[in-house]
Amino acid sequence: MVEIAPTVCAKFHRAVELIGGRWTGVIIQTLLQGKTRYAAIKTAIPDITDRMLSERLRSLEAEDLVTRWVIADSPVRVEYELTEKGRSLEIALNEISTWANRWIPAESTQDEDLVDSHENAPQSRSPATKGG
Repeated sequence: MVEIAPTVCAKFHRAVELIGGRWTGVIIQTLLQGKTRYAAIKTAIPDITDRMLSERLRSLEAEDLVTRWVIADSPVRVEYELTEKGRSLEIALNEISTWANRWIPAESTQDEDLVDSHENAPQSRSPATKGG
């Protein structure tokens, strides 16, 4: 009898690689709470470097998951917001969170704080209107 090797859907593989990249999921999770300034994202993810956060945000923007807003204020403000495509990941990320809460042991108080903040985050969000 010939053994048939399992196959992996190329689209599934690309999606997992996209959202599974280091820091990407937590950036998206942070942005699910609404339009957010760069500094607030950085504060929400204390271990991420400025360089990595900037790279990940640019990558998410290139994938049409995030919109970057430049507000001509003094000083200039930059805010990030999930697109419809980005917001549509909410259910998948909530499922990953549920799985993690069941199967991943808490390693530190900081990890528990991140879990608590996710559990208290709004579960759904209506689409935002683009604007300044």
